[in-house]
Amino acid sequence: MIRRALLALLACLAVPAQAASVVDRPHTKVELIAESSVPAAGAPLTIGFRLTPKDGWHTYWQNPGDAGAPTRVSWTLPPGSSVPPDLAYPVPERLIVSGLMNYVYARPNVLLTTVVPDAALTRGAAFVIKARLDWLVCSADQCVPEGADLELPLAIGNGAVDPEHGIGIALARAELPKPVDWAAHWSKAGDRFVLAVPFANPEKVRAAYFYPSVDGAIDYAAPQTVTIVGEALRIETAARSPSGEIAGVLSIEREDIDHPLGFALAATPGVVPGPGAALDAGAAPTDLPEAPSLALVLLGALLGGVLLNVMPCVFPILSLKALHLARGNVPAAEARRDAIAYAAGVVLVCVALGAMVLALRSAGSLVGWAFQLQDPRVITGLLLLVTGIALNLAGTFEITLSTGNLGNETAAKGGVLASFATGALAAFVATPCTGPFMAGALGAAVVLPPIEALAVFAGLGLGLALPFLAIGFSPALRRRLPKPGAWMNSLRAILSLPMFATALALAWVLGRQAGVEGMTIGLAGALLLGLFLWWLGARQRRGQGGAWLPAGGALAAVVLAVVLLPTAEPAVAQQTSAPAGLNAERFSPDKLAALKASRTPVLVYMTADWCLTCKVNERGALADAAVAAAFKAKGIAVLEGDWTRGDPVISQWLAARGRAGVPAYVFYAPDGREVELPQLLTVDSLTALG
Repeated sequence: MIRRALLALLACLAVPAQAASVVDRPHTKVELIAESSVPAAGAPLTIGFRLTPKDGWHTYWQNPGDAGAPTRVSWTLPPGSSVPPDLAYPVPERLIVSGLMNYVYARPNVLLTTVVPDAALTRGAAFVIKARLDWLVCSADQCVPEGADLELPLAIGNGAVDPEHGIGIALARAELPKPVDWAAHWSKAGDRFVLAVPFANPEKVRAAYFYPSVDGAIDYAAPQTVTIVGEALRIETAARSPSGEIAGVLSIEREDIDHPLGFALAATPGVVPGPGAALDAGAAPTDLPEAPSLALVLLGALLGGVLLNVMPCVFPILSLKALHLARGNVPAAEARRDAIAYAAGVVLVCVALGAMVLALRSAGSLVGWAFQLQDPRVITGLLLLVTGIALNLAGTFEITLSTGNLGNETAAKGGVLASFATGALAAFVATPCTGPFMAGALGAAVVLPPIEALAVFAGLGLGLALPFLAIGFSPALRRRLPKPGAWMNSLRAILSLPMFATALALAWVLGRQAGVEGMTIGLAGALLLGLFLWWLGARQRRGQGGAWLPAGGALAAVVLAVVLLPTAEPAVAQQTSAPAGLNAERFSPDKLAALKASRTPVLVYMTADWCLTCKVNERGALADAAVAAAFKAKGIAVLEGDWTRGDPVISQWLAARGRAGVPAYVFYAPDGREVELPQLLTVDSLTALG
């Protein structure tokens, strides 16, 4: 769930009269405040970051628990000034997400620290505090990394407390856990962690909870059992790998105090007594509601993968497997073996692509699903690959693993390697599509912890492979397949047509990404590849060996085409590719904000030239005359964002919506409502907007 990628700066409002800097992000408002606007030279000055999450969102404690990220700060201070490395946090709340415990703030919270100005500064000298603050803000189903550059202009003076922000600092200081030197001890018995904390009048305690400051001591999601042993509280929970001194915060609710108390303490290994009397079952600590479970996210990924089989971008690869399964009379063991190999190829590629998405996002890049198709070199490689498959189906040559003269016999045999490769190719080509159920699942995947996220990507791959697994393991389904015969040669030729059409579409995408020069190089590479494969086919028909010669030439054609691609991006056209009747404009956050401020209804849609689902919608429902007439009558503006070659602004918009890829459609109503539309649009769903 940790995402170090940060959203770009959207706004920064300084309030010099109140010695504060305020920045309002999409999901958090952050303020930099100081106890005094005229700090004394050489005297400690308490400053704080007040973070206010929007409704339904939360930020994180210094130890976020099972998932999340703490708030980070870097400073730019006047020479000679000092500040401690860590911020002081108030006592957090608890939130369980998919069985994972998170320590969070769903309410305004202030993180404090102390700056000491240089003692040599003179009265009236400017003292400007600059800070870069980065934090993670999450809702129940998505997370967005946010950040702000804050600047607080002060002047050296007598250190008088500011009449407004001094009170805010005092209240924030009161919410910090109180440091104590109580003789707390912990021990580990088997898989249990036990903590004993001396506490006066423990019989008045209604609830208690221990937040460890260090990771790895306890199982965060396990319940904590609190009992009273003499003049001490005994807290027991599931252990992980505790060692040495364990610092943390003990949160206490007493029956005679109307608010929780927090105590910062450190426990050392020692003897802990056995369980004592249970606490009075009063009010338990107030926790945030549990978010949707991981099981629902996995189900969405599985269903999305199944439905992906009928998407137009997957059909050409499905035709290959259908041809293989149409052989008939396949032994049960062989059918199961090929089905498992095919599924392994699909799942492995989906997990590998998902892992790359997570790694790149952790490194600071806001990439999403199908990110690799934003690179014209990948499109070029895919163009050549699809061209080769189309020529194979058309009978130009046969796939062979030896000298080139095995022809149809080897192709008919298939095998584990062939099935695995077909599955891997199906998954790779399927990435331009985002069908029903997938948007939420992939959006959740990029904010879940790595293991859970990879499970979601694996679930998507399993769904994509599920129909072939069913056929491979069901003799009844295989018996329904047509019997082999001469008709299969005609079928192969017919199935080559959608592959050639796919190659043509990829050439068009390459032209959009790399310009006419790039498309020409890609087509030249496809032509050279075709000539080499024709040569290979001719040698096969004559029973000649030496297949490595044309194979090497084919590889050289691929490498040459990729290397020669122009590195500079073509000039970006100012017009959109949306249907003319919509009068669409290019998307920008400023334009969207202006339309919303004027209470103009607006449809924002994100597309990419390599996204076949996007193009189906643009040639279908979005291009319908009834939709254009309805939008004109209702005054609905349209903003189109093109993600073909990647765009950080669009990436940020998608991340803020919890989306991992395109298409994405959101309608902003005049009354402030935001309506997310499905990935497959209909004329009725569009004309109903307003």
